[in-house]
Amino acid sequence: TTEKEAKFVLEQKAKDISANIQVQLLPDASVGEKTSGVIRLSVANMRTFPDNAAELTSQVLLGTQVDLLQKKSGDYRVRTPDGYIAWVPSSSIEAMDKTMLANWQQAEKVIYTAEFGKSYSEPNEKSQRVSDLVYGDILQLKGQKNNFYEIAYPDGRLGYIKKSESLTLKNWFETRQPTAENIIASAKTMLGLPYLWGGTSVKGVDCSGFTKTSFFMNGFVIPRDASQQVLAGEKIDILDQEGHFDPEKALKNLKPADLLFFAAGKNSNPNARVTHVALYIGNGTFIHAAGLVRINSMLKDAANYDDFQTRTVVAARRYLGTHDSAIQKVVESNYYNNK
Repeated sequence: TTEKEAKFVLEQKAKDISANIQVQLLPDASVGEKTSGVIRLSVANMRTFPDNAAELTSQVLLGTQVDLLQKKSGDYRVRTPDGYIAWVPSSSIEAMDKTMLANWQQAEKVIYTAEFGKSYSEPNEKSQRVSDLVYGDILQLKGQKNNFYEIAYPDGRLGYIKKSESLTLKNWFETRQPTAENIIASAKTMLGLPYLWGGTSVKGVDCSGFTKTSFFMNGFVIPRDASQQVLAGEKIDILDQEGHFDPEKALKNLKPADLLFFAAGKNSNPNARVTHVALYIGNGTFIHAAGLVRINSMLKDAANYDDFQTRTVVAARRYLGTHDSAIQKVVESNYYNNK
């Protein structure tokens, strides 16, 4: 835990348990004075353990501020803006003390808005590449030269990106219009992307990484995993009295951009945990990452009917128009907008 009060409560509860339970307060001494960091690669991988062979659990984008909680074997245990905690290689992070972080926070920034691209060593497409870039990467704005922005990475590397492939972060904040139509349009830009367990970028997405990215493109930070996303937002009634999916009720009550949740073990266990999430797009259809990002229907007579997913629907939630602290506007997040 990162809270002293929580550590105390947990230690008191542990006294009544006949097991060796230790509660550790983070960040610990291993990180020193640099308790914050900013991602320095286009996409940094987050893993369950400080090992390159460990399970990929999530990803975090260039320019994203993270909390550094612990350092071990050349990796940092970090906390991301959505509260997710996992291990990231130190080579993916620029560790910062309070002064360095304040300088980064106060600097003007740009956000990369093309699907894929790169930065250049000179304001010229024929110059050497500095790095690859993906949608959502954030860089410091240093100046302008013709059709390029001059930029700096968190680690001090310099480069240029096309103005046509980016926006100032201020302009991006101001132009986010999180309507159902815009969220669905963003989701459809990812059609055909490969499924990647732990993926939350246009290099590959898992089911909840896909919905998370669709909302991020429209200015929202939402919980990371499907099992967390189902706990947020407004509950939408789509089940009959026995807890089975009711297509007629779903067609009546669902609105575009609602989230549908599925439990693969539902047929054998009515209390099976949520294992999948999709974005409802209307008329009985939904878009989701399953093998690849694709569109399916819950209507049996549809050519793209997905029998398995439809039989395992367990819940629906509405994020748009709700007031839930788990659904945060990017512009209101101190991790993104702290000027």
